[in-house]
Amino acid sequence: MPVAIITGASKGLARALAEALAARGWDLVLDARTAEVLKETAVRVAEHGTRVEALAGDVTDPAHRSALVAAARRLGGCELLVNNASALGAEPLVRLEELPLEGLRRALEVNVVAALGLVQEALPLLRRARAGAVITVSSDAAVEPYGTWGGYGASKAALDHLAAVLGVEEPGLRVWAVDPGDMATDLYAAAVPDDDGVRPEPAGVVPAFLRLLDERPASGRYGAPALLEGRR
Repeated sequence: MPVAIITGASKGLARALAEALAARGWDLVLDARTAEVLKETAVRVAEHGTRVEALAGDVTDPAHRSALVAAARRLGGCELLVNNASALGAEPLVRLEELPLEGLRRALEVNVVAALGLVQEALPLLRRARAGAVITVSSDAAVEPYGTWGGYGASKAALDHLAAVLGVEEPGLRVWAVDPGDMATDLYAAAVPDDDGVRPEPAGVVPAFLRLLDERPASGRYGAPALLEGRR
C-alpha cells in the first residue's frame, strides 16, 4: 500500500484528505500538536481498514520530524508528503505595524523551516517511491496583499518558492503547491474571529488534491477551485 505523511492532520482539510486517502487504501502517518484530537482522527481514519501511525508533536522539533519519517519507513516507505501544518503568527490577525516579531518568527518556523526540514528527512523515501510527490498547502494570501494577512502571507509565499525550486531540483518527483481557496477551518476562525460568513467545508476541496494524485500534472502551483472546475 502507498504511504503518506500528513502534518496538521487532526482537523480540517488534512483530516478530510486523510480520510479520502484511507478510503483509497493508503497507509498514513498523521501529525498534530494536540494528542487527544489526533487520536480521535486516527481512530476514524483507521475505520477504512488502513494502517495509521498518529504521532503528536510539533513539526518545528527535528526529533519529531525524524519520528514521522521513521514511522513511514516502518509502514514501507513514503509516496506522498503533505505539508499542511500552519501557524498564523498572530491570533486574531493584525496589521504589520502591530505584528509581534516573535509571531512572525513562529509562522516562518512552522510554515517554511519545518516544512523544508521534513522534506529533507523524507527525500530518500520519496525518491525511492514509484511516484513520489510533495504537496505544500498554500494560500491566496501568498499572492494577494490582504490587510492583516501580511505575516502569514509572507510565510506562504516563501513556502511557494521553496516548492517551486524543489520541483526543479527533484525532477523525478511531483511537487505541488496548492491554494485550497476559502474554507471553514479553525485556522480561519482564529485569524478572523468576527467574520460570521458561511464558507465551504474542507471536504469539498479534497477532490482537487485527489485529481493531482490521479493525473500527476507537472510540478507547480495550483488552485483547488480551478482543479475542481476541470481547469489547470
